[in-house]
Amino acid sequence: MAIKKALAESGLALEEAFIVFGIGCSGNMNDFLDNYSMHGLHGRSIANAVGLKMANHKKKVIVMAGDGDTYGEGGNHLLHACRGNHDLKLFVHDNHLYGLTTGQVSPTSKKGMISKSTPQGMIDNSFDPLSLALTQGATFVAQAFAGNVPALIAIMKEAIAHKGFAIVNILQPCVTFDKVMTYKFYLERIFSLPAEHDRQNLAMALSLVMKAREEEKFPVGVLYQKEKATYTEEHANLKAETLLDKKRYTDFKTLMAEFR
Repeated sequence: MAIKKALAESGLALEEAFIVFGIGCSGNMNDFLDNYSMHGLHGRSIANAVGLKMANHKKKVIVMAGDGDTYGEGGNHLLHACRGNHDLKLFVHDNHLYGLTTGQVSPTSKKGMISKSTPQGMIDNSFDPLSLALTQGATFVAQAFAGNVPALIAIMKEAIAHKGFAIVNILQPCVTFDKVMTYKFYLERIFSLPAEHDRQNLAMALSLVMKAREEEKFPVGVLYQKEKATYTEEHANLKAETLLDKKRYTDFKTLMAEFR
């Protein structure tokens, strides 16, 4: 409901946006949205989105994927999308486990979590997507809660309008497999950023995230935003036109003639 409303209120025509879905419960949204879209391989949704943006950077490219897909299998792609400031909008369904495969731990699961894959408790520390995005070059970093749809829509619209790499980590309980991080759990620990929060202060945003992590609290709102040239704006071969619009060879002989 939130992404439908955000897309509609952003005024995007159907042909102006493309959504890449990851593999997992979040990918089922593809069946309920009337838009141009595709499924990436598990963990490769961001990589596919980068390719789409490189081919035609005039299109709005959005990624919808889960925490396992994005922070586990796709962690490397996330890192490099941040540092390149690729003009993508990434909405991560963070339910702190692998829901489609019936409740194994994911990178954002709490240390010690009991699951099918960790019957004696998860040994690893949990992954912190916000601090990674902040320190690796993302120019729009936000967190939202699925239990507050109006606020989620507002943040999604801001992310869609932003020029550069935008990530919104969306906290959402898995009511089937997680009986700990429930709606009640989040409502007791979530706090909204104050209106006077300085979005351009990277050090403040990082300090806030780390402090909240230590106290097991969850800030919601736009933590950081900065205007900066995107990857395609700095790419010499893409400044004049898109790859899609460039003149292409029509036959093999013409192509090979260039190398004689």
